[in-house]
Amino acid sequence: MEASHSILPHDIDALRAIIVAQADQLAEQARKLQSRDTLIDKLKAQLAVLKRARFGSSSEKMDRAIEQLELALEDIEATEAEDMIPASPSIAGAAKAKPSRQPLPDHLPRHDVTHQATCSCPVCGGSDFIRAGESVSEVLDYVPASFRVVRHVQPRFTCKGCDTQVKAEMPSLPIERGKPGPGLVAHVLIAKYCDHLPLYRQSEIYAREGVDLSRSTMADWIGKASTLLEPLLVKLRDHVFAGHRLHGDDTPVPVLEPGKGKTRSGRLWTYVRDGRPWGHTIPPAVCYFFSPDRKGLHPRQHLATFSGVLHADGYAGFRDLYEPHKPGGPPTILEAAGWAHLWTPPTLQGQKAHLANLRLRSSIRPH
Repeated sequence: MEASHSILPHDIDALRAIIVAQADQLAEQARKLQSRDTLIDKLKAQLAVLKRARFGSSSEKMDRAIEQLELALEDIEATEAEDMIPASPSIAGAAKAKPSRQPLPDHLPRHDVTHQATCSCPVCGGSDFIRAGESVSEVLDYVPASFRVVRHVQPRFTCKGCDTQVKAEMPSLPIERGKPGPGLVAHVLIAKYCDHLPLYRQSEIYAREGVDLSRSTMADWIGKASTLLEPLLVKLRDHVFAGHRLHGDDTPVPVLEPGKGKTRSGRLWTYVRDGRPWGHTIPPAVCYFFSPDRKGLHPRQHLATFSGVLHADGYAGFRDLYEPHKPGGPPTILEAAGWAHLWTPPTLQGQKAHLANLRLRSSIRPH
């Protein structure tokens, strides 16, 4: 708001009103500039994430960079939310764009908290009311996980005829003669392997609840639970390798070397059975194998009983799988080469040779 000195009012109250209006305008412009700067920083961080995903030199470095950028985005968005708090009542009354909110999930349980109105009318003081409906506002809340002690009670009875003691049998526990129930063992496993929460950190979290669970104790649970889950793992692998088409790949994983203070690179092999893209109703599944190196003997051992089409990259360790087991006989595993890592030579002659090789390698495709 600009005004020449000749048209300014002489009334002090009017001048104060002009000053207040200009102050509000400046505050609003500053807020818009801050919001614009925040948006620019946010878009820059998102662009960096996309660039890392597209041009990252390796998946491990890319993942670490993305994690850092995601943390930066969280800080930017938190700062943006903090800056949205109005500094004065005049700015609070300004219209602001509100983000659309998704409805809360229907499957979550509802807990009603009824707020009773005053017992008397604030206008006339009357106390005789007629119910005229209600207003319902839903907020999403979280109830922290808690421990509980389950007491298994087994009443004993004595037969009057022969004095035989009769007692109900207890259900089997995941850790025989141990303290943890199945829910606690499952929680420790999920926290470690799905949420990447080390056992020592879990121990610290549980200590805040007044429950002393040492790292070594939970490590013992994990070892025994692994033995307990072995039959399920065998069934899962049988289901995966019973399919006619598999997708296979491997990825490096850092493995600690005790006593050396450093890590080495192991491999995690993945095999996926999923026929949904071509209308199969058989449930999809995936199984994993770990190996300390990337030698070709590992996929040969993994796929020793498989017969069908393997969709994989051009890793040399897979090549022997596509050879016939008997001279003159057909191969038991057919190759479906992937195009995700396609590389084109710079010269025209090299391009023709490379494409001819690709056509030859991908002549067997899933059908």
